Amino acid sequence: MSTQHGDPGHGDSPAAWTAVVVMLLGIAAGTVFFFLHNATMVWVCAGVVVVGWILGWILSKAGFGVNGPRFSPKSHD
Repeated sequence: MSTQHGDPGHGDSPAAWTAVVVMLLGIAAGTVFFFLHNATMVWVCAGVVVVGWILGWILSKAGFGVNGPRFSPKSHD
């Protein structure tokens, strides 16, 4: 089995994982606040989702993306 990923564009990197976790937390909390009719916190959580996207982009540009110099793919044996 090869140690390289077959498709290097799937985002299995620290930048992608960080962005997805932050955005999922923002969406989950926003859903709870939407259910509780707290519009201010829903918008704050929408901001957290945007921050997660920006954080992923920054980490990718800093070299933690899939093809970045600071990323070393792990073998999935």
